[in-house]
Amino acid sequence: MSKNKYLFPLILVTSLFFLWAFLHNINPILIPHLKKACQLTDTQSSFIDSAVYLGYFLIAVPAGLFVHKYSYKSGIIVGLILYAIGALLFIPAANAHSYTFFLVALFIIASGATFLETIANPYITLLGDKETSAQRLNFAQSFNGVGAFVAPIIGGQVILSGIEHTPAELKNMLPDQLAAYLQSEANTVKIPYLVIGGLVILLILLFVFTKLPNVKEDDSAVDSHAPGTEFSAAVLKHKHVGWAVAAQFFYVGAQVGVGSFFIRYAKFVADIAERDAAFLWGTIAMVGFMVGRFAGTFFMRFIDAAKLLSIYAGISILLLAIALTTHGNVALYAVMAVPFFMSIMFPTIFALGIKGLGEETKIASSFLVMAIIGGGVAPLFMGLISDRTGSIQMAYIVPLLCFAVVLYYGLKGHKVIKKA
Repeated sequence: MSKNKYLFPLILVTSLFFLWAFLHNINPILIPHLKKACQLTDTQSSFIDSAVYLGYFLIAVPAGLFVHKYSYKSGIIVGLILYAIGALLFIPAANAHSYTFFLVALFIIASGATFLETIANPYITLLGDKETSAQRLNFAQSFNGVGAFVAPIIGGQVILSGIEHTPAELKNMLPDQLAAYLQSEANTVKIPYLVIGGLVILLILLFVFTKLPNVKEDDSAVDSHAPGTEFSAAVLKHKHVGWAVAAQFFYVGAQVGVGSFFIRYAKFVADIAERDAAFLWGTIAMVGFMVGRFAGTFFMRFIDAAKLLSIYAGISILLLAIALTTHGNVALYAVMAVPFFMSIMFPTIFALGIKGLGEETKIASSFLVMAIIGGGVAPLFMGLISDRTGSIQMAYIVPLLCFAVVLYYGLKGHKVIKKA
């Protein structure tokens, strides 16, 4: 009976993992789509990533404080309400044909996703026996992987129109003709985000009327007044923590940058249509990312985690060097191979970064989570390079340099320096 009481709540909480995976992995679709619909530069289109990751950066701590003061259930409902509001705001944003409105909507969705992600990971470990907590979390994380490859495939089909005009063709359109075309492009987001908003509202109702177990973390072994347990940058005095935060910042920047401009990159190096590029990214690159997690976990049984991180970072640099210097399918598949090797980087950097910290582990973890703001910074530099050079291919030097920082961390930066 005690196990059955957790079953439906477990199913509900697991469904949340799909939501933030969808948010992150729909950006490679929204970036080229809104670039076209709102006539943006590459730099301007990169603000889509900035809006999402700024939401995470600013809301992560308030979300944690809210849950600490109230409850897991209250936090989930607040997160879902924000997510639904942001999704539904896509409709008036499309009507107004306003890029700023779209960015505000994305920031609100990201704020909701931050609440959900902050809550769901620890909560799901408490919904059942302690002995199987890791198993439950891994099962839930698999839905994150599903969202990662479903979002670009479905998004590519229902959001991208497949109508691609050259700059010359757009210039030759009559003003009314151009306005009608751009509005029709903006309108393609309405139905998908109306559906998303509706599904999230349904989830809100399910959570409101479902009695969730009132579980609490076992903090009996933790002295909340112990020195060093307050939120403080002093934890960065540990060199391996400081380097972990830097490595995480650059890794997330690389991950987001590689995917966000892929559709533009595919058109530039191999003349691949936007819908076809979205399908390739979902079915090859994101499936590779998911498979890479399982493969990496297996390889770590035989290879030291830091060594495997270094190997994968080195391979990623090599693949991006090929992507920068070749054209056609060679360049295209070089970029699509990168996610397989990125797959282990976030959790590996995280684990190495909190090694041997004792009571300071939670503080270090907070800094490592906040470091994902890198995902909102690297694409900006990629957009600037593309706009200055006229080559989105050249912009891929940014993730290459980011992986160089990860490589250093795997080789030297991760080492814990023990005080004499």
